[in-house]
Amino acid sequence: QVQLEESGGGLVQPGESLSVSCGASGTIFAINTMAWYRQAPGKQRELVAAITRDGSTTYADSVRGRFTISRDNAKNTMYLQMNSLKPEDTAVYYCKADIIPVVRGIINNEYEYWGQGTQVTVSS
Repeated sequence: QVQLEESGGGLVQPGESLSVSCGASGTIFAINTMAWYRQAPGKQRELVAAITRDGSTTYADSVRGRFTISRDNAKNTMYLQMNSLKPEDTAVYYCKADIIPVVRGIINNEYEYWGQGTQVTVSS
């Protein structure tokens, strides 16, 4: 069974940096677009950044120039390097991936998978 697991969240002060990662496990044929979303208390979940299999990236205006998304296809892992963090970056960060799993030896359709989330808190 395919699973996504985030790691690396925590508490930092404004202006500091933090990196989070997302690893996919299970029997996987391919991972297409991967993305980071975040949800702050009382707000809707929003796209932070996305990266295609060939490395093309998209960023929310609020994080462009401060955050960098990357991935290691050999490790089925995605990263988000967050610099110059602000209190408004405080949220639960979720990873999402469009994955083609192998089920009972058969290549299946593409499905959307989500991680359980990791808390990032920016506060002095």
